Amino acid sequence: MLNRIFKLKANNTNAKTEITAGITTFMTMAYILAVNPSILSDAGMDPTAVLLATCLASFIGTACMAFMANLPFALSAGMGLNAFLAYTVVIGFGYSWQVALLAVFIEGIIFIILSLTKVREAIFNAIPLSLKHAVSVGIGLFIAFIGLQNAGLTVDNSSTLVSIVSFRDQFSTSGISALLAVIGTFLTGILYIRKVKGSILIGILGTWLLGILCQLTGIYTVDAANGYYSLLPSFAVTDFSKLGETFGQCFRVDFTGVGIFNFIVIIFSFLFVDLFDTLGTLIGVATKADMLDKDGKLPKIRPALLADAIATSAGAVLGTSTTTTFVESSAGVAAGGKTGLTALTTAILFLLSMFFAPVFTAIPAFATAPALIVVGFLMFSNIAELKLTEDNYTATIPAYLCIIAMPLFYSISEGISIGVISYVLFNLACGKAKKVNPIMYILTVLFILKYIFL
Repeated sequence: MLNRIFKLKANNTNAKTEITAGITTFMTMAYILAVNPSILSDAGMDPTAVLLATCLASFIGTACMAFMANLPFALSAGMGLNAFLAYTVVIGFGYSWQVALLAVFIEGIIFIILSLTKVREAIFNAIPLSLKHAVSVGIGLFIAFIGLQNAGLTVDNSSTLVSIVSFRDQFSTSGISALLAVIGTFLTGILYIRKVKGSILIGILGTWLLGILCQLTGIYTVDAANGYYSLLPSFAVTDFSKLGETFGQCFRVDFTGVGIFNFIVIIFSFLFVDLFDTLGTLIGVATKADMLDKDGKLPKIRPALLADAIATSAGAVLGTSTTTTFVESSAGVAAGGKTGLTALTTAILFLLSMFFAPVFTAIPAFATAPALIVVGFLMFSNIAELKLTEDNYTATIPAYLCIIAMPLFYSISEGISIGVISYVLFNLACGKAKKVNPIMYILTVLFILKYIFL
């Protein structure tokens, strides 16, 4: 049956290899089950509800990828997109998380429509390659900055805006938490460099375990009044009723104080980031798996994009940020995964993870911070694709502005808009208007209008 559904023999693979690859993929991306509730809870969402929604959305999206495209790619709540929802849309713009989820739902519907046509590929081709790489780099810096904040390593400073924490002051709470995050970052980095499977997840759990040992020995002191809770895990039964706190909430929106133009900008910001993240991941992982044809295209890209779009809308209804294809799928591909059976294995493991919700939601912020910092590095590594030569400054200076704007303005959408506007203006001023795709002019006008009227 498995051979008939997933064409195992035709792809020169077997069930054992595919299942092993699926387990490998899950181990490398399971960190999202700890990180996503941590990030979205900052937006006021219940962490248990977010975890359950993440598990279900991951299962739905990855199962769709398995059966619709027969590809070994797994999906879950995208890093960067969850940060955009929590820290830009909710905390930055001041909108409710219900409004943000509705934007994600609509984005998914638009993606479904675009995925059934060639429009999605056309939009992708309109954006210059330099800005595509810059978005990934900028999000990497933004995520790392959030990780430093969650670890308590970056603190407010009245003179310089930010500075490093004083480890000696309140060492038993903030000091030891920050120090454990530093140790966890080194641990995660070393494991990743040594190609240990599941290195990011092991880093999270290892940092948490060190914290528990510090609490048991009195080095870490519980101070719930100031946000330093007990690090000991709770092995309670998962409260599945919590899902009701987010399920369908995207349709119960109070639009008071939300302008229609603002809402459209949010939708297209989600759309822009998810567009390049998904296509880039699909092409990158497919290249590693040698799945591209002689023209460098992925033959099954349309059903793959459709599965991604369905997962996004389903995730929004359940109560999580944009669900997208994970680059960690390459770990399963490296382990021999070639078909949808790899994806189905990963999907089932995400579903089973729902029963361990109390454990994942008990992981402290300083333990998930190393994962954010290391994942930020992995996204930042795309900076190597930017060729800084004098003949392409009209492309690389806008890319640079896009990158620095995201962490310094604490907004992914600001980085994207500044990158697009500056790219068009630099090329117009330097006599290179023919290089600019007409779609870029439309985006520039829209982004400028945003700054004028907001």
